[in-house]
Amino acid sequence: MPFTPLHMGPGILLKSLLPTSLSLMVFGWAQIVMDLQPLVALLTGRGELHGFSHTLIGASLLTLVAALSGKYLGELGLYLLGLRNQLPIRWRAAWVGAVIGTASHVLLDSLVHADIQPLAPFSTANGLFGLVSWEAMEWLCLASGALGGILYLAGARRLSRRQRQG
Repeated sequence: MPFTPLHMGPGILLKSLLPTSLSLMVFGWAQIVMDLQPLVALLTGRGELHGFSHTLIGASLLTLVAALSGKYLGELGLYLLGLRNQLPIRWRAAWVGAVIGTASHVLLDSLVHADIQPLAPFSTANGLFGLVSWEAMEWLCLASGALGGILYLAGARRLSRRQRQG
């Protein structure tokens, strides 16, 4: 499922727990970068749907792409959205967003897609497939996004109150 927004649920939860250490913009960009190869396979009918990009080695290489390009694209996005107070994206936050974004993508997709071989080329096995149902995965992602949104807003509200008092 290329460009699935469901992957953002866990990202939102992690952002609420690591507000200054993780760039959600880069995390989101990493989701897109991870699914470029499946998109090409869908559009052309060539190649594996979840091929090299959905292995831990492929995801590690795509982490570099996501972090290096995502920092600047994320900053542009924040600027265009009028969120200039969140600029610049620190390199550390970009790297954390990219690493967690690509790794979580492989993990989540491995749970629900039989064709993923996360340890390739060392193993063709996917011991994670089927541990949860597709529906359970969707609910887990949606619930983590909702919880993350609540926690993030609560934290932002608390910080705003402290700044007004201090």
